[in-house]
Amino acid sequence: MPSSSQIRPEPLISSPITRRTVLKAGGTLLLSVFAPMSAMAAQILAVRVWPADDYTRVTLENDSILKATHFIVKDPERLVVDIEGLELNPTLKGLVAKIQSNDPYIKQVRVGQNRPNVVRLVFDLKEEVTPQLFTLPPAGSYNHRLIFDLYPVHEPDLIAQMIEKGDWSSDPAKPPMAGTHTPPPALPLPDSGKPPVAVVPPVATIVPPVPDIRPEQRPEARPLPGQKVVRMITIALDPGHGGEDPGAMGSRGSREKDVVLAIAKRLKTKLELQPNMRVMLTRDADFFVPLGMRVEKARKVQADLFVSIHADAFIQPTARGSSVFVLSEKGATSTAARWLANKENQADLIGGVNVKNHDKQLASVLLDLSTTAQINDSMKLGKAVLREIGGINRLHKGSVEQAGFAVLKAPDIPSILIETAFISNPEEEAKLTDNGYQDQMADAIVTGIKNYFAKNPPLAKSRLT
Repeated sequence: MPSSSQIRPEPLISSPITRRTVLKAGGTLLLSVFAPMSAMAAQILAVRVWPADDYTRVTLENDSILKATHFIVKDPERLVVDIEGLELNPTLKGLVAKIQSNDPYIKQVRVGQNRPNVVRLVFDLKEEVTPQLFTLPPAGSYNHRLIFDLYPVHEPDLIAQMIEKGDWSSDPAKPPMAGTHTPPPALPLPDSGKPPVAVVPPVATIVPPVPDIRPEQRPEARPLPGQKVVRMITIALDPGHGGEDPGAMGSRGSREKDVVLAIAKRLKTKLELQPNMRVMLTRDADFFVPLGMRVEKARKVQADLFVSIHADAFIQPTARGSSVFVLSEKGATSTAARWLANKENQADLIGGVNVKNHDKQLASVLLDLSTTAQINDSMKLGKAVLREIGGINRLHKGSVEQAGFAVLKAPDIPSILIETAFISNPEEEAKLTDNGYQDQMADAIVTGIKNYFAKNPPLAKSRLT
């Protein structure tokens, strides 16, 4: 038997059950038994689900980095996710109750301990999806996050969605939907001075079905003889933040993402009361849209304007007033504008974008592609809107400011970002959550947009790009 001087420390032994270390101290063997490995498993801190037509996001917030694998099972459609280094806890079990009946893609979820240190999630799906799983490092108020994004296999056609909702049907340059009873446009009577008279067809007249062709393949409509065609104006409204990204927070608990969505919806309703305007919202519910995708959505519907709506915060609660910003290629016009642009451009970090699968085409939109003409038109729009906003709220600065906002970098669309007020100012937070102020703000923006187009008529567009 070896003497005590010949005994060497036993190396660290790791097993699924325990860790043991045998040490030598004064000729005496010491046995150290650590807690079971399961006690060292990651802890789920929160679970969140963000359902939307665009995609459904499931977020697991945890205290460390998680490793997950996934696979699809057919007939019926299921997504199976195995998460390693995890033990089932009440918070994770709560994911079951988070799935809403109106979720477009998830029917239900089942959660269980598949084997030691591995939790399995099984999502029963309503249709075929393309899942994206990725992790996010701590950002903002969030800890580590494991994200599951469930996208539809067939990307929705934004124009088709607008047609289905009726937002496209009033455009005389677009063919009517199949099976609808549509009277021809009003025809002005030459030299009569009387208002146009609509010629209503017999009840039995039915518009023949329209062939199923892509929007860019549709032929240009030719107006009837004597018909005056007014081109529809398409406006993209962009309520900032959403979903995982709450935006700025007020002292009373108001969230920027909620306030700006409410204002955007009011603005959409008021704009669509105009005879020649239709609106596309980059988000119409509480979900996150990456900055590049916001720009891409506007381009897909060939928007004439892009209006991003925000209600930001500053480090001092005394900061107040409304502002309008446009893009700058040469640097910000003030330190505050630069600070704000940097803060807004961090939205993708907080909201969470799968960088590995980020579309290169979308990334290219964020490059410095904006033209001088786009910035000049944006400045005209910004001035028209700022003038009207100044009538309902104090202006933070009396002129349109410029900075490098990523969301304003559509190279072919006049784009502005409106800071409706400072949600960090208690007085202005109360305004932002007031129905009357939201209505006034929406009215002011509508008037500004109308004044802009009165001096800058939209150019004819022959096809969608």
